[in-house]
Amino acid sequence: MTKCDVAIIGAGPYGLSATAHLRTVKGLDVHTFGEPMSFWEGNMPKGMLLRSGWAASHIAGPNESLTMEEYQAASRTHFSSPVPLDNFVGYGHWYQRQALPDLDQRKIARVESVTNGFKLILEAGETVIARRLVVAAGIGLFTYRPPEFAGLPRSLASHTSEHLEFQRFAGKQVLVVGSGQSALESAALLHESGAEVEIVARARQIRWLGGLVSKTIHYSLGPKISKILYAPTDVGPAGISQVVARPDLVKRLPRSVQDWLRKRSIRPAGARWLVARLQNVPMTLGRSIVSAAPVGARVKVQLDDGSERTIDHALLGTGYRVDVSKYDFLAPELGQSISRFQGYPRLKEGFEASVPGLHFIGAPAVWSFGPLMQFVVGTHYSSRALLRCVAGKAKGDRVRVGEPLVAQLG
Repeated sequence: MTKCDVAIIGAGPYGLSATAHLRTVKGLDVHTFGEPMSFWEGNMPKGMLLRSGWAASHIAGPNESLTMEEYQAASRTHFSSPVPLDNFVGYGHWYQRQALPDLDQRKIARVESVTNGFKLILEAGETVIARRLVVAAGIGLFTYRPPEFAGLPRSLASHTSEHLEFQRFAGKQVLVVGSGQSALESAALLHESGAEVEIVARARQIRWLGGLVSKTIHYSLGPKISKILYAPTDVGPAGISQVVARPDLVKRLPRSVQDWLRKRSIRPAGARWLVARLQNVPMTLGRSIVSAAPVGARVKVQLDDGSERTIDHALLGTGYRVDVSKYDFLAPELGQSISRFQGYPRLKEGFEASVPGLHFIGAPAVWSFGPLMQFVVGTHYSSRALLRCVAGKAKGDRVRVGEPLVAQLG
């Protein structure tokens, strides 16, 4: 039986960053499990570009190390913003090799709560006992499939996260459902792969990032005004961006204000560089799908205005709905014992859940710490805050935690 101080499940940006930071604490035994960048590599399509800007796409490293610039120099590659998916995945693998070359890629079958810690049971039967557990397992298990499509096989209706490429849809009629980045970029990639594409969304108009207000602030009012209204975290509109860049502040605001900030900052929107790529893709906006039924090898979809489409495939860009009790490695009794609100864990300082010693970072922390936690840039706050919780009482701790991300990134 192996024992450690902290076990981390997940080796995406949040798990990698958390491990790198915690390992700066002398004598702290940190054991991390997971396949590096697995969700980014296995659930996002080739040709995808990151929506976040350059400054907001770095995985946080200790003392501002392990940046994309360092990766480019080490690998002799060059790329710029918007960052291509394959380059970001390569960066993540490089980060892992530098920060935790001993990453344990064995799969965790079950996690149980035990006295003064947690028991992790691996698929092969080995056991690890950890005093603290950090869950950085991402959103792969939280894909949302609208009930109208519940009875359809994946051959007729699938989620955007289920495709690495869209070549097989060449010559097919595909209905893309949704108005966020995933739906819009998938529609562009489908169109460029030779599919006949239509976008259907409840939104009455597509929200494009970098619109008139943003352009006016960035290019007409000057860099000083731009820096006042927009944080380098690149999350949220003017003014709001500066608030959500400070998760400590967000957590202290009234619940109604937190909810408003979250909805205002992460509502469905698309990067402006998609506009030209979608100019020949028809969009039906302000409409909902009320039913979807198989018709032979195709699917018939009815909209709320009574119109119908008979298509080859429905691609669901319908996002994710967090519910940490769905993490299949958590023992049912442990998952149900976590205090939650609509699936999100209620987290205290240091991302600690109601179960002592259990922490959640990444998207599950959005309800408690704000929309920043849904993006890679949130690693700059979460890793430092987690470090403060785990080792903050140690003498000589000089980690910059609680400092605005504006200072840490700028």
